[in-house]
Amino acid sequence: MPTTKAQAVALIGDVIPAPDAFGSGAVRRTPYESDPRRWAVLGEDCVWQQRALPKGVLATSTRSYAIPASGTRGRLLLSAVVTVHRTPEQADWENSEVLEEMMRCPSQKPRSDEILTSLTDVPDAYGDFGNEYADDVLTETGEYTNAESGGPFPYLWEQTRIGQVTLAVSAKGAKGWSKADLFDRLRDPHSWMRTKLKAALEGDTARPRAGAKDGSR
Repeated sequence: MPTTKAQAVALIGDVIPAPDAFGSGAVRRTPYESDPRRWAVLGEDCVWQQRALPKGVLATSTRSYAIPASGTRGRLLLSAVVTVHRTPEQADWENSEVLEEMMRCPSQKPRSDEILTSLTDVPDAYGDFGNEYADDVLTETGEYTNAESGGPFPYLWEQTRIGQVTLAVSAKGAKGWSKADLFDRLRDPHSWMRTKLKAALEGDTARPRAGAKDGSR
């Protein structure tokens, strides 16, 4: 597992997906990548804000994508987030905070012209309800409204913790998109991220440490 910021940044680069992971038609949004020095924090007023990374986070990155409006469907907004904490305990605390935030703020404002309502979180630890691939899985659903397109539309956030790393994907719905459509659109990129993370970590453990002799680890 990464122990330095540089290692964490390199791991994130291996794991965070490009638009094509989200299927046909997915494109970059602007801005595409978040400021690596900051991350999103839910304020006491239930408004999301960008703040400096805490000491417990080695690195994080968010990428934003979209499926452009076409036919009877509106523009679908998507995202992927990879965060590398210093310890598994700190990563676990991030998952716990998501649950606390939902109870504290069942309505949240990601941006000034957006609102999430009717939020519900379902956590699954390893071994629960088919979770055989991660330490923890968290699924958050709700409704999404914005000033431009109206709503409410379905909203979905899925987060996985593997050791000290959390992986998340989200979809803010639009006209013509059902909740099932959002689950379908996020399933492959979320699975892809987990596969890439495990491959990267297994590759790291397979390499000899610097200075090791005869391939010993």
